[in-house]
Amino acid sequence: MATTPNLRLRPKGDTGLVHDVTPKSAGWTYVGFKLHRLSEGGTAGGETGSDEVCLVLVSGKARISVDGQDFGELGERMSPFEGEPYSVYVPAGASWRAEAATALELAVCAAPGVRGAYAARVIAPGTNPRITRGKGSNTRYVTNILPETDPAHSLLVVEVITPAGNTSSYPPHKHDTDNLPYESLLEETYYHRFNPPQGFAFQRVYTDDRSLDVAMAVEDGDVSLVPKGYHPVATVHGYDSYYLNVMAGPHRTWKFHNAAEHEWLLK
Repeated sequence: MATTPNLRLRPKGDTGLVHDVTPKSAGWTYVGFKLHRLSEGGTAGGETGSDEVCLVLVSGKARISVDGQDFGELGERMSPFEGEPYSVYVPAGASWRAEAATALELAVCAAPGVRGAYAARVIAPGTNPRITRGKGSNTRYVTNILPETDPAHSLLVVEVITPAGNTSSYPPHKHDTDNLPYESLLEETYYHRFNPPQGFAFQRVYTDDRSLDVAMAVEDGDVSLVPKGYHPVATVHGYDSYYLNVMAGPHRTWKFHNAAEHEWLLK
């Protein structure tokens, strides 16, 4: 009997490095994701090596530097539900450091990079203004932090707010086949938060042949992995959903394929 893969990761504790997804741990090739929870005065940092990194201030404020270049104190929102984020792009072959000026949730989104290709930079709120996607009970609000139109080698980063009772990543779509210009192969992680935090949502990750078919309840602070297949999310009454997506693959473009039986929903 085939085993069901564990695609839902709970945080490892309440403080410090609570998520550490690597290509090796996920069983794939491109995407890495870390999440630091720091108290005021706490620090985090690292060497990017062969990866490029996008530091996303999910909540809180921090002083961030890259290779000794001080970008100053960044951050405005104290919750991911309070507007758009500050982020910092860190190229391959660089070192970075963050010192929390308040309680801080700092996401480290990683994918393969090229040394010397791009400079470190701050991605301020409004760089790519929030857009509304979908309609009715499929409405959600999307902020493209690092879209394919902005400089980077392979990394794509986006965050989504889905109001209570709505669906997102829906109608079901996939991006697991290297078949451009029709579909791109992109691995993906979701970092989930809820408002109020005792909320939850449901996510299903499945393929057409159902060789992969995992349904899971995701709670505040969870990470879900999407190695392939469709991956819709459904919120429940009373609880807004936030998730931060990291995507990467052999080509830096988001071309997805909708599940044919559900495409009528787009008409």
